[in-house]
Amino acid sequence: MKYLLFLSFIFNIFINGQQINKTDFNKISSDTIKVDSGEKDSLEIYKPTINDYQVKKRFSEKKIYDTTFTIERSYVVTQYNKQDNFGKIQSSNIGSGFQNLMYEKNTEQNLSLLPENKSFYIIGENDINYYDVKTPTTTFFYNNAMKNGGQLQTTYTQNVGKNFNFAIEYMGLRSQGLYTNSLASSNNTIFSGHYTSKNGKYEAYAHYIHQNVNNQENGGVADIDAFLSGDSDLNNRQNVETNLSGVESRYGYRRYYFSQEFSPFDPAKYPFKLRHTIFHQGNKYYFSETSTNVDFFGGADITGFPLGSKKVSNNLSNTISLVWDNEKFKLDAGFRHQSLNFGNKNAYPILGIPGSFKEQRIGAVGNLQIKLLDKIQLKSFLEISKGSEFGDYIKTTNQLVFEPIKDYLLEGRVNFQSAYPSFNYLVNSSHYLNYNYYLQNPNNEAVTQIGGTLKLAKWFNTQLFVDYYRIDNYTYFDNSAKPRQSSSSLNISQIGGEATANYSRFHLNGRVLFQKALTNDNLLPMPDFIGRVNLYYQAPAFKKAAEIQAGVKLYYFTKFASREYSPILNEYILPGTNAYSIGGQPIADIYINMKVKRMFFYVEGQHINQTFMQNKSFTAPNYPIYDFRLNLGVVWYLFH
Repeated sequence: MKYLLFLSFIFNIFINGQQINKTDFNKISSDTIKVDSGEKDSLEIYKPTINDYQVKKRFSEKKIYDTTFTIERSYVVTQYNKQDNFGKIQSSNIGSGFQNLMYEKNTEQNLSLLPENKSFYIIGENDINYYDVKTPTTTFFYNNAMKNGGQLQTTYTQNVGKNFNFAIEYMGLRSQGLYTNSLASSNNTIFSGHYTSKNGKYEAYAHYIHQNVNNQENGGVADIDAFLSGDSDLNNRQNVETNLSGVESRYGYRRYYFSQEFSPFDPAKYPFKLRHTIFHQGNKYYFSETSTNVDFFGGADITGFPLGSKKVSNNLSNTISLVWDNEKFKLDAGFRHQSLNFGNKNAYPILGIPGSFKEQRIGAVGNLQIKLLDKIQLKSFLEISKGSEFGDYIKTTNQLVFEPIKDYLLEGRVNFQSAYPSFNYLVNSSHYLNYNYYLQNPNNEAVTQIGGTLKLAKWFNTQLFVDYYRIDNYTYFDNSAKPRQSSSSLNISQIGGEATANYSRFHLNGRVLFQKALTNDNLLPMPDFIGRVNLYYQAPAFKKAAEIQAGVKLYYFTKFASREYSPILNEYILPGTNAYSIGGQPIADIYINMKVKRMFFYVEGQHINQTFMQNKSFTAPNYPIYDFRLNLGVVWYLFH
């Protein structure tokens, strides 16, 4: 990682040495400015502005590079997965995952192999960024790790002429962790490109991503009573005995992606296109040990069986669509063919556990977007596919946005999905007899979501939302780590909101969520309330050469009988008869952030209350959350 940072730094110096002009992008809001060179010749000098540096997702509208200094953005850039992790509780080491405290459906698990605890930094095909920049651009995100290591995420992108852009992105994370056998070591590399022909009739997107999420699994604290006793010897967390050693879980993720579209007619008059998309995605999950741990996992040990399990899935997808792309009306519809296979490398035929599943799937996809009078916007998506092995698949998302008055917005949503359970539920082979399973002929898990959001920008920038979920054939792991499906529906209600109150240079931002499992609450234990409050001060500093934010955050969720974590499966399973309750303990952070031009500094004292009181907060039973930590972060945008 340090060599990559050094090479990037040298490359930036080289690029800066060739530039003609520099501009403070945060002060100029207009488009590219032509500047008089002062000479009576043909030389023309252009001063790019922030509007000349844009980013987009696949088939979406371009957005200007976000270099704002908002408190909402601080929730994202200080996290290792670059997401606002409200509704999650982090493990004791960054990069070791979270427990979801609220129900949400991860679509990356559809017809693929993705354990829940490996899912929090997986970048899907719709998450890849494509760029359009006037000059070469580099971004750096750096955060320190726990005890030893660090995290670096960097992007370099450049336009070659006006029509082609390429980008190289890299993230490397290595964090030893405060507890023994808790090393997290992950990385990803992304190559992406976007091309548009001069006449605008042809456009192409391409990317390749290689991602690894690797973790040591220590099984949690061995003696929870000793941990909670306040013994000063255990203040050094390396002295805390953990349940496992020599145990590792690894997840690999690869994708080759290419999409192209062609307009046979003049796009300005007839916005009709032909689109072709093809990608191959491979997922791998490995669990390995250096010796057996029967005392921890229980049950009998199968003699001669490999000390580990290996699962793989592959998806080769090919889609052809017809597209009508108008500003007010967008429609694309097409056919999709998928070649899927799922392999269980260490199959155990004596127990009737198969080693592979394969099928060819045929389906249809469609997108619809309608804008009416700049007040109403409808977005709908539909995908249907059929297969002999993994059953029928249906997914539809529908969003209606209505803005009757400027800055007052009402959004309604109706989503439905019927899909085969994630492949990690289907089979597992292990030298531990109790961890062998085969879920035969499962029903599709059907999820219906109905909800809405009300946004009142002029009323403390308030958002109120409500969602109702009905999950039929809910699929879960019981307290023996066996996959099960519920015979009756699981119904969940969620009501929450977020608002920011301002007084002079003081601000109070709060977010709350109330949730309840209306039926079968024993199948998905979760807190009834999750809340976050952030009181901060923001003002210019150093004669307006910089801007600072300083404040305190408080995160809290009510006490509940938590699910337990299974290192073998990297999933959360239902608790046993003696369920352990977590929550009910506030987690406080103090911080001071600073912006100097296009460089941002983030200094956080995380879990500051642990410095004067004992850590009794847990991610899952036997898994404490992080102790007090000084989180140092740097974000740097270089527009060369």
